[in-house]
Amino acid sequence: MTSARASAIAAINNYKSNGQAWNFRETPTNEIFGTNVFGDSVMKDRLPKSVYKALQATIKQGKPLDPTIADAVALAMKDWAIEKGATHYAHVFYPLTGLTAEKHDSFLSPTGDGDAIFEFSGKELIQGEPDASSFPSGGLRATFEARGYTAWDPTSPAYILDNPNGTTLCIPTAFCSWTGEALDKKTPLLRSMQALDKQARRVLSLFGHKDVGQVSASCGPEQEYFLIDRNFYFARPDLVMTGRTLFGAKPPKGQEFEDQYFGAIPERVLAFMLEVERDLYKLGVPVKTRHNEVAPGQYEIAPVYENANIATDHQQSIMQTLTRVAQKYGMSCLLHEKPFAGINGSGKHVNWSMGCKLGNLLEPGETPHANMQFLVFCAAVIRAVHLHGDLLRAVVAHSGNDHRLGANEAPPAIISIFLGEQLADVFEQIEKGKATSSKSSGTLTVGVHTLPPLPQHAGDRNRTSPFAFTGNKFEFRAVGSAQSIAGPLVALNTIVAESLDYIATELEKATGGDMAKLPQAVETLLQQIVSEHKAVIFNGNGYAQEWHDEAKKRGLPNLKATPDALSVLTSPTNIALFEKYGVLTERELRSRYEIYMERYCKDINTEAQSAIQIAKTMILPAAYRYQGELVGTAHKLKDLGKTVHIGTLDTLTTLVGELEAGIIALEKAAGHHGGGDIQAEVAHFHGTVIPAMVALREIADQVESILPDDLWPLPTYREMLFIK
Repeated sequence: MTSARASAIAAINNYKSNGQAWNFRETPTNEIFGTNVFGDSVMKDRLPKSVYKALQATIKQGKPLDPTIADAVALAMKDWAIEKGATHYAHVFYPLTGLTAEKHDSFLSPTGDGDAIFEFSGKELIQGEPDASSFPSGGLRATFEARGYTAWDPTSPAYILDNPNGTTLCIPTAFCSWTGEALDKKTPLLRSMQALDKQARRVLSLFGHKDVGQVSASCGPEQEYFLIDRNFYFARPDLVMTGRTLFGAKPPKGQEFEDQYFGAIPERVLAFMLEVERDLYKLGVPVKTRHNEVAPGQYEIAPVYENANIATDHQQSIMQTLTRVAQKYGMSCLLHEKPFAGINGSGKHVNWSMGCKLGNLLEPGETPHANMQFLVFCAAVIRAVHLHGDLLRAVVAHSGNDHRLGANEAPPAIISIFLGEQLADVFEQIEKGKATSSKSSGTLTVGVHTLPPLPQHAGDRNRTSPFAFTGNKFEFRAVGSAQSIAGPLVALNTIVAESLDYIATELEKATGGDMAKLPQAVETLLQQIVSEHKAVIFNGNGYAQEWHDEAKKRGLPNLKATPDALSVLTSPTNIALFEKYGVLTERELRSRYEIYMERYCKDINTEAQSAIQIAKTMILPAAYRYQGELVGTAHKLKDLGKTVHIGTLDTLTTLVGELEAGIIALEKAAGHHGGGDIQAEVAHFHGTVIPAMVALREIADQVESILPDDLWPLPTYREMLFIK
């Protein structure tokens, strides 16, 4: 074993936690939840009543922010933050990198007489000015056009971020260019939520509901991730540079024993999880679930769902917290969709719904066939997904997700809807005439007298579906583990808003404002929607080839790779869709297309260059050494008159030649570019560079399988996945 690998294992054996112990018996979790959040109770205590009411009207009713209250809010926020130990404030925003960005400024202002005071004005709260030229803009900003603005988002609460040496007041903001164009993930999300609110309230008004408040999209994302020891991580240049292993032979054991899923959580991992949860509780993130996932070394954390904008900000905090806290426990958190070949990758299931004062609008109740309002909203989603399945595929398209979508570990790239037995039956009845019954839930008995009868749901779940109805929400399972959930939410909100707009318009025409005509109008419209859009409903095995064949007959798109999927972003239909509802202008949409295409090339190029470097400087030299040892042994045996077996030498010599040729082929492929044409460049990386990387890996993995353990230079899958 190489010294680096041996040292890593020794460090793991001698590991002692640097994590901070927390006594939940002395301080229950409900007492720490939201303690670092400038939330409703803090605002109510610290703001003048008139200011509090004005701010709540913006937060809860979507009314325009009254700029005259900014100074009062800023003063209260500053005093609260300083009491919490804050020395700086930061406008936190979400640029088109998909990551979180921050600009920190001190509260401290010199007075000119040698002293300093704490200051924070309404102007500083509302607007900041980070450099816009150094973030991806897709042509919206030239390099010399540097001005960009952050704008306070009062609907997402400010919070305190703890650090061992102090704290920072973090203020969630939107980020736009000097010309007002969105350079971030938050701005289109807020616009899409406005569009959904407007169209949903139109539909609800037809049902006689006038005072429903704001209709908000809600979201609860399930985050999957891997943990490996940091000593292994830093000994793997591919993980450091790309987030995934570019080489690695299959270990003797993977996930085939099915013993990892929901298994006992290792002690060090559980200690890490507890600290992650504690830090997130303080930030008001409602984390609910933790467990071992399917693959060895893979885990999940999931919050209950909340307002989609806040959930998106919280999801960024979850990823940051996982990464930061893992270091304290001597581990690295891998958020890449496929860090290890041959075992399950990681996704981020986005549970999406919408609701208002009336409750969850996708709650079917005990008799969904008779719940006319629910059927209308559910039908809107079905229509939206059928018409815009290509868009939903596009917003989860990136190089990391290509490794999992379509494999037998994640939903297929074909976007379809699983409704479950009960709802599928209801909509079949609707198409044939009228729904008159709903399959009822049953009671499950397991044959043990001491166990209570269990309520049985009216339908099963389907993990092979990319978009599944799961009780009172839809679960979008195709989202990648490393990506922001903002893009998928923008798409979902916008396409459902379009469907609700269509439904409201048709029902308004049919009823002319006469409520008595509504039941018949709804029945007719639902029949039409089911008849025209039932092709997207599929309750079977999404992994099966038969489904792929059937989906093709139904006309459902199968956009298998990122270049194909991204191409639909700038279709005239999608440009018109986003412009109609004020979510993205054509320039903003085209900018995102350029950014995501460029990012694809950069990701693959980084992987290719890393693979070349590792193969040339680590794997090939190790192979040469073993080849030299075998040649030396053969000569010594020959000199002794012994029989010389050179089978291993012949195999290795062949592999070394193939490895050298593979390196040269990848260097040649990676050295070619598309001559400034982004589409040609993407096509080259997808069609030429990736196959060259795959070919090189296949050879290198064979070399690993015959090299002596003490010569192999990289931590192995066996070590990374199973040594905790």
